[in-house]
Amino acid sequence: MHKGSCLCKAVSFEVAGDIPAPDACHCSQCSKWSGHIFVSTDVPRSRVTIHGEDRIKWFQSSEKVRRGFCENCGSSMFWDLVHRDWLGVAMGAFDGPTHTKIHVHGNVASKGDYYEITDAIPQRR
Repeated sequence: MHKGSCLCKAVSFEVAGDIPAPDACHCSQCSKWSGHIFVSTDVPRSRVTIHGEDRIKWFQSSEKVRRGFCENCGSSMFWDLVHRDWLGVAMGAFDGPTHTKIHVHGNVASKGDYYEITDAIPQRR
């Protein structure tokens, strides 16, 4: 069981089982939403329990995607591709060790000009 929360702890969650390898998204929407890149893991909904769900505000960022954040502290927590059986959970919201590593950098063609990706992790444009 892996636990996590927003900064103010109004919203918390539990993920049963191992955390799948996350991806790091460098698109302009994720950059604006998170303040840099957004790293999340896609977890089957059946393995995620959310406490304080009524404190989550959802922003429809595109026709297919909505983003969930704490209404109190503003922590970016969830990335939801509507009509899928999984939920993207922000890696930074987990408490303690996650025992996983980023497996891919996505949307690197639109990354900010203020940093370079220097690791050996695969990149997708």
